Amino acid sequence: MSAPRSTARRIFGRLSLPERTYITDALRTETVGGVLLLLAAVTALLWANVPALRDSYETVSHYHLGPGALGLHLSVEHWAADGLLAIFFFVAGIELKRELVAGELKDPRAAALPVAAALCGMAVPALVYTLTNLTGGGDTGGWAVPTATDIAFALAVLAVIGTSLPSALRAFLLTLAVVDDLFAILIIAVFFTDTIDFAALGGAVAGLAAFWVLLRKGVRGWYVYVPLALVIWALMYNSGVHATIAGVAMGLMLRCTTREGEEHSPGEHIEHLVRPLSAGLAVPLFALFSAGVTISGGALGEIFTRPETLGVVLGLVIGKTVGVFGGTWLTARFTRASLSEDLAWADVLAVASLAGIGFTVSLLIGELAFAGEAALTDEVKAAVLTGSLIAATCATVLLKLRNARYRRIQEAEERDEDSDGIPDVYEQDDPAYHLRMAAIHDRKAAEHRRIAAEIARGRTAGTDSKTDSETDSETDSETDSGTGPAHRMAAEVPGGAGEDGDGPA
Repeated sequence: MSAPRSTARRIFGRLSLPERTYITDALRTETVGGVLLLLAAVTALLWANVPALRDSYETVSHYHLGPGALGLHLSVEHWAADGLLAIFFFVAGIELKRELVAGELKDPRAAALPVAAALCGMAVPALVYTLTNLTGGGDTGGWAVPTATDIAFALAVLAVIGTSLPSALRAFLLTLAVVDDLFAILIIAVFFTDTIDFAALGGAVAGLAAFWVLLRKGVRGWYVYVPLALVIWALMYNSGVHATIAGVAMGLMLRCTTREGEEHSPGEHIEHLVRPLSAGLAVPLFALFSAGVTISGGALGEIFTRPETLGVVLGLVIGKTVGVFGGTWLTARFTRASLSEDLAWADVLAVASLAGIGFTVSLLIGELAFAGEAALTDEVKAAVLTGSLIAATCATVLLKLRNARYRRIQEAEERDEDSDGIPDVYEQDDPAYHLRMAAIHDRKAAEHRRIAAEIARGRTAGTDSKTDSETDSETDSETDSGTGPAHRMAAEVPGGAGEDGDGPA
C-alpha cells in the first residue's frame, strides 16, 4: 500500500488571526503616512517649480544648522536624509526582528517566498539598469537606485484607488518591503561607505553594546535610551558609515517576543509608539526636501534618452515587476507550493508591479550614488518619481480589474455573524461558535414562522369577511349567465332538459 501523498503547501493563504491583526494595525499607520508622503512629494515639486517659490525652496533646503564642533553642522536636506530617516530605519529594524522571531520569516519554508521575491526584485532591476547603461555608455554606479520598494507609497496608492487587496497579499507586500529594506541597508553600508573613522565607529559600537546591555538588564525610561541613541547616531555619522545604520542596529536589538504576563513585546510596544512619528513626520519631511527637483518638458524628455535615468525607470517598472513575479513563481514551482484558491497569478503580477514604486530609499541611494553631481542627482530623482508614477499606474489598472473579486474575499474575511469580535472564518473549528450560530438561526427561524403565521391569519380573515350580499350577488350572476349549479347539472345528465327538441318521456 503506497504512502498517502502530502498536501501541497498553499502560498498567500489565510493569515493567522494575531498576524492579521498586527498586519492590519501596521498597514493602517503606513497608509496614513503614505498619503502624507504623497502630499509632501507634490508640495516639494510645486515648491521647487513655481518660479516665485523656487528660490525659497533652495534657501530652506540648504540652510545649515547644528553643532559644528561635533561635525553636525548640516543642511536641512542633510538632516532629513541622515537624521530623520534613522527613525524610519529604526522602525524597519524592529519590523525585521519581529518577522524573524514571530512573523513570516520565522518559518524557513514560509520565509523562502518573500526572501526569494525580494532578492529577485532587487537583482533584476539592478541588472536592467546595468545593461541599459552598458549599452548606452552611461554611469553604472547607480545600479542600486531602482532596487528599493517604498511600502508607504505603495499603500498610499492602494488607499487612493480604493482597492480591497486581500490581507495575505498585503502581508506579502509588507514582508517583501521589510526584506527589501534589509538588503538596501546592506547595500548602503557596503557600497556607499568611502572612508571610515575607526575611532568614531568604535565609539558607536561601544554605544550599541551599552544599548544592548541596558535592554537585557530591563532598564526602562526614554530619558535613558533617547540620549544614548542620539550619541550612537552622531558617532555613526562621523565614522563615515551612513547614520541610518545606527537606527537599524538599535531596532534589531529590541526583544520582539512576549513573556508571561505581557500582552505585547517591548519591540511591538516601541514600534507602536515610534511608527506614527516615522510615517507621519520623518518620511514626509525627507520627501519634502528630497523630491523637489525642477521639471520641464525638456527634462522629462531627457529621462527617456539618458542611460542613467532610463535605467532607473526601466528598472522600477520592468525590473521590479519581472523580478518579484519571477521570484514568486520560481519559489512556488520548486517548492511544489500551490497558489491559494482565492487568488490567481494575475494578482501576484499586480502586486509585483506595485513593488515598482521606489521612493524614499531610492531617492536616498540616488543621492549617495551620484554625490557631487548635483545636476545628475536631480535627473535621477526625477527618474525615480517618473518610474514610480508609471509603476503605480500599471498596478492601478491591474488591481482595478480584480477589485470585485478582492472585495468578496475581504467581506468573507471580515464577516462576524455571531458578533463576538472574531471573524467567522477563524472559528470554523470551534464548537461554541456553531452553537452560537445555531441559536441565531433558531431565533431567525422563529421570527420567520411568526411572520408567516401573521400573513396566513390575515388571508383567512380576508376570506371570512365576505358579506352575505356579496354571496347572493355571485349566485344571481351565475343564474343569469346559465352557469349556476342547476344548469351545470342539467348539462351533465344525458337527455335532460338541456337537450334541444327533447321533451319529457
